[in-house]
Amino acid sequence: MFPQPRMIETNGIALAVYEAGPEDGKPVVLLHGFPELAFSWRHQLPALAAAGYRVIAPDQRGFGKSDRPPEIADYHMRQLTADMEGLLDALGHQQAVFVGHDWGSVVIWSLPFYMPARLAGLISLNLPFKPRPPVDPIGLFAKAFGEDNYIGYFQQPGRAESLLEADVRRSMRFFMRRPDPAADDSHFSRDGFALQKTLQRPEEDWPGVMFLDDQELSFYAKAYEASGFRGPLNYYRNMTANWRDMERFQPPGEPVTIDLPVLMLLAEKDPVLPPALAADLKDYCPAAEVHLIGGSGHWTQQEKPAEVNRLMLDWLRRHYAQEGNKKSPR
Repeated sequence: MFPQPRMIETNGIALAVYEAGPEDGKPVVLLHGFPELAFSWRHQLPALAAAGYRVIAPDQRGFGKSDRPPEIADYHMRQLTADMEGLLDALGHQQAVFVGHDWGSVVIWSLPFYMPARLAGLISLNLPFKPRPPVDPIGLFAKAFGEDNYIGYFQQPGRAESLLEADVRRSMRFFMRRPDPAADDSHFSRDGFALQKTLQRPEEDWPGVMFLDDQELSFYAKAYEASGFRGPLNYYRNMTANWRDMERFQPPGEPVTIDLPVLMLLAEKDPVLPPALAADLKDYCPAAEVHLIGGSGHWTQQEKPAEVNRLMLDWLRRHYAQEGNKKSPR
């Protein structure tokens, strides 16, 4: 059973935080993506807790039961990373291993620049590290995937909210789909990266297979019916601002190195974040260990939990010894 959350004050807001494992266990913080929740780690919490780790899975700001500040700027990477530093402070941990998927991975790849002293290692699912591009990423997506790509579509406040909130259960059935082993397809096979076009097609025309059971679907749907999509979509609306701010950490022409233990789990059939994106990962993360999860689509920790758990636990055993968890005074 998924635990009940504890509301924890950090960086001027309250996060709903789901915890498991011994209080003196080494902390592992799990950050979900879009449109997920801490609930997306429901298969990882018990496995990590059973191995003796203190597992900490927040609904990130704007999601689920966490606070939802109203302004776009409230979701700048400065705020998202400050939430994590404040969370460690509130729980009395000096350092943690941070695990991210999708937007959670965007956040964890920013932590080495915003709060490097608080990191014991990083585990990323699907999204590898990429250095700051020379031009605005919104323009890059438009050039690569067309003006109607979903990231560009999300930029206008209210537009995507109206589409996704019109029928939240339908929206969640659309997002939470894995590849159909009997077909070579993806969410993007007909409309490119214009996710909103595919969503508006008849449900029987959607590619892939919805993998949530009724109880899991209801958990997601009820959460988004209560919270809406504005906060989560505001993550996308800060991409240009985040790109500008990152220049102070990654000046043009300067080499970028993340000198931390890193585990990178790639999903073989993720149409959004294909494994080829990690081809140059070790140029920036020389200690990275890379594994491919065969047959997995985008929602890796939910689609292939046993394999994800096995690889995470093995890496943690070798890189994050259980002894010596020193908690700082609160």
